[in-house]
Amino acid sequence: MVKLGKNIEEVIIMPLVHIDLIEGRSDEQLRGLVKDVTEAIAKNANVPAERIHIVLNEMKKDRYSVAGKMADEK
Repeated sequence: MVKLGKNIEEVIIMPLVHIDLIEGRSDEQLRGLVKDVTEAIAKNANVPAERIHIVLNEMKKDRYSVAGKMADEK
């Protein structure tokens, strides 16, 4: 159970960004992505970087489709 502080901002995790990607990027690419996204949100939403949380969800090509075709189909 979360104990609420005097300031609601003390307990809210925001912004929380979810990024869905098809797997295959290197750790270096993913690190660059979260760095760039964090910087963009901090700048444009006027939020300290320390408050920004990012969840990366990597999926297999056979678990994603566009226009009725699976991403792994040629």
